[in-house]
Amino acid sequence: MQIKITIAAVFLCWGVNCAVAQSLVDKFDDRILIKVADNRTEAKNDIFLFLSKTNNYVNIAVPVGMFAAGLMDGDQQTRRDAMYVASSSAVSFLLTNLIKVVVKRPRPFIRNVKVVPLYRAGGYSFPSGHTSSSFTTATALSSVYPKWYVIAPSYLWASSVSYSRIYLGVHHPSDVLTGAALGAGSALSLKFIKKE
Repeated sequence: MQIKITIAAVFLCWGVNCAVAQSLVDKFDDRILIKVADNRTEAKNDIFLFLSKTNNYVNIAVPVGMFAAGLMDGDQQTRRDAMYVASSSAVSFLLTNLIKVVVKRPRPFIRNVKVVPLYRAGGYSFPSGHTSSSFTTATALSSVYPKWYVIAPSYLWASSVSYSRIYLGVHHPSDVLTGAALGAGSALSLKFIKKE
């Protein structure tokens, strides 16, 4: 009997601690979202909308371009590297969407009326798919070409796309942080594909 009470107490405390932690995360997220929204301008709106809208095209164009270059040059390693980038993106996409369906976190503008989005994205919020995909591409590309002139623009792009999701009011900052970790982790976990 005492063991059952102890187990119940542990789960109750764990549930309370999780609720408190979630409340703190929500407050942190809301504070940042509202502060960012207060500093929007027309020029920045256009830039961040452009970044969000073109993200998927970039993530597809990178491995396709690499594969095409490998075909034209007859370079098997470049084709393998392209498959590594594409596979990383596929794994990231699947994991991101699986987590979205399991967690079912609402978009910030649904949960908090003070958050006004620049457009109303559909689906669930956690984690950010734009962020995970951009960080997957940046990490995989940087792994294939570990030169500063590849790494710096890749991560600048990924970071800018990620920030755009907060700026546009369609993702919580914690969605973006998790998406970045998930995207980078997906690429790093598949590095074995690019080996010669």
